[in-house]
Amino acid sequence: MNDIGPIITLVVVAAIAIFAIVVIARSIRIVPQAYSGVVERLGRYHKTLSPGLNLLVPFIDRLLPLVDMREQVVSFPPQPVITEDNLVVSIDTVVYFQVTDARAATYEINNYLGAVEQLTTTTLRNVVGGLNLEEALTSRDNINGQLRIVLDEATGKWGIRVSRVELKAIDPPLSIQDSMEKQMRAERDRRAAILTAEGTKQSAILEAEGARQASILKAEGDAKAAVLRAQGEAEAILTVFDAIHKGDPDPKLLGYQYLQMLPQLAEGASNKLWIIPSELTEALKGIGGAFTPKDGATGAPGTRTDLPG
Repeated sequence: MNDIGPIITLVVVAAIAIFAIVVIARSIRIVPQAYSGVVERLGRYHKTLSPGLNLLVPFIDRLLPLVDMREQVVSFPPQPVITEDNLVVSIDTVVYFQVTDARAATYEINNYLGAVEQLTTTTLRNVVGGLNLEEALTSRDNINGQLRIVLDEATGKWGIRVSRVELKAIDPPLSIQDSMEKQMRAERDRRAAILTAEGTKQSAILEAEGARQASILKAEGDAKAAVLRAQGEAEAILTVFDAIHKGDPDPKLLGYQYLQMLPQLAEGASNKLWIIPSELTEALKGIGGAFTPKDGATGAPGTRTDLPG
């Protein structure tokens, strides 16, 4: 009997130690960051645990599964939706939401994720059902805004805030897709033809502008050249005139120069009328007098005759 006593004592001490460890383990709860825990005391809601170290009453308090308080992104499978013009389109949606109240998300709705999916589907059908296919394809922002407003209002009492709803894809029927592809191809061809015609037009305009500028520059060059030639001729005439007057020529020399210029005046095809200045007749008289013998001379023309003194 003396050997059994210590063994019983050891068993009791071990049982007490195990019980103490279990009590401590059930009393201490560590909640990770971005999570919240709902505590029930004797089956009723007691409090919501915040991140960090928390103490519970063993065997009285019960901690429910932790609730993720971060923003969540859920992509729902494609849903068939009938548009206003009786066409069935397949729409993929993505919902961004966040749990703001762990207690409401736990007790106000059984499965908030499934509830959000079903609510998104029904709201999407209501919104797109009032639009035709073209409006549905071109009004994504409007559809997203309406979905977010309806979902945020409906999920507010569940402790959920819907921040954004996006339509990933809107797939019309295959026959409509073929028609749209043909229409887009025709539109691209039309734009290509317009761009080609516009390019040809601009090219012709630039070529015409270039030709006009070239003609203007050529005309300006010819005009400047004519002006320079006229200035040169005027300076040459002034130089000759100054040289003649400085040399004090007699009428005979001037008449001889006039006669030399007559063939050049006759070269012009448009010269139909010649105007002979009066100085020319005087000069010709002087020249004629130079080749005519004086009075009393008996020698033949062209021979020198000495007159008596």
